[in-house]
Amino acid sequence: MQIHRNPTREVRIGSTAIGAGRPIAVQSMTATKTQDVDSTVAQVNALHEAGADVVRIAVDNAKDAAALAEIRQQTEANLSVDLQENYRLAELVAPHVDKVRYNPGHLYHHEREKPWREKVRYLAGVAADNDCAMRVGVNCGSVDPAKLDAYPADDSISPMLDSAWEHCDWLDELGFTRYCVSLKDSDPQKVIEVNRRFAERRPDVPLHLGVTEAGMPPDGIIKTRIAFEQLISRGIGDTVRVSLTVSNPRKPEEIAAGRAILADIAAGRVRSVVDYGLDTLNIISCPSCSRVENEAFIDLAEQVKEMTRYAADHALTIAVMGCRVNGPGETDDADLGLWCGPNFVNLKRGSEELGQFAYDAILPRLKAELDALIAAQA
Repeated sequence: MQIHRNPTREVRIGSTAIGAGRPIAVQSMTATKTQDVDSTVAQVNALHEAGADVVRIAVDNAKDAAALAEIRQQTEANLSVDLQENYRLAELVAPHVDKVRYNPGHLYHHEREKPWREKVRYLAGVAADNDCAMRVGVNCGSVDPAKLDAYPADDSISPMLDSAWEHCDWLDELGFTRYCVSLKDSDPQKVIEVNRRFAERRPDVPLHLGVTEAGMPPDGIIKTRIAFEQLISRGIGDTVRVSLTVSNPRKPEEIAAGRAILADIAAGRVRSVVDYGLDTLNIISCPSCSRVENEAFIDLAEQVKEMTRYAADHALTIAVMGCRVNGPGETDDADLGLWCGPNFVNLKRGSEELGQFAYDAILPRLKAELDALIAAQA
C-alpha cells in the first residue's frame, strides 16, 4: 500500500534520521535502574540488537547522569535521554546522548519563578552545543498547568495542542529546528485526534507516535495498533514506540510489536477502527521503565488484570502506574487508580486519595472499590 507521508523536515538522531520520507523509526525505553550500569547496558544492547533505532534512558539526578556516561561507552545504540523534573540535568547528559526529551509540563517543577521560555532557550542551547536532537514530549497526565486552566475540564486535547504549538513556535524563533514532537494519551482515539489536529497545523514537524500506558500484551498492542493504523495511513508519524508493561527480559517485544504493526500497515493489512473500551473494562498501565520504583508493580499489573476479569463487561477504567512521575496525575481520570511507590500502593477513586496499602494487601481493597462502582452502575 502506497502511503503519502506528511512533508516533515529531517531530524538526525545519531546514526539515524526521521522525517523527510525516511523509514519510520522504532524506539523503546530501558526499564532498568539507570545507576545499575551493567543491567542497563545489557538492556540497551538487547533492544539495539532487536532493531531499535533509538533507545531512551531516564535520568533523574546527577548519579544517573554519571552512570549514563559509563553506559555510553558500552553501546553503539542511538541514545535518547528522558529529562524528568530537573531540566538543568541537560548539560550533564547531553554530551553522552543523541537526543534530549523534555516535557513542557515538567518545566514548572524547578525554578518556578523562571519563565519557561528561558528554560527552553537553555535546553536548545545545550542540545545545539552537543549535536543533539530534541523531543518535545507532551503527555496527557502532565500538561502545562497554565494550559489546563485555560480550557474546560472535559477538554484534554486542546491544552496539549496549545502547549505543543507554543513550544514549537518558540524553538523555531530560537532558530533550533532539530526537534520532533509527541502527543500521548492512554486512549487511542484521543491519540488519533490530537496528532491529526497537530499535523494539520504543523505538517513540517516530525511526530513521535505512541499510546502511553497502553498496558500489557495483547491489549496494549491492540490499542497501539488502532492509533498507528489511523495516523500512519494518513501520512502522520515519523517514529513510533509501543509502550508495554512487561518484565525486563521481554522489553525487546516492544520493538517486535512496532515492526509488525508497521509491516502490516505497509502491506495494507489494517483492521477497522473500533470504539475501543467504551463498553467494557479498560485497564491501563504504564510501560515498564527505569522510573518504576518497585518491580513488584509489573506483577501487580498482571494480578489486577486477572482479578478483574469478572468485571469485563462494565464500562470502568482502572489505571496501574509505576512511579511518582506519572502516577499521581495520570490516575486522576480513571475510575480507580493505583500508583505504586517503593513500599506502598496509593489507591485512588478518580482524583480522591483513598490511602496507602502494602503490595500484598491492595487487591482485596481494590476489589471492594470495584464492586462498589459496579453496584452503583446497576
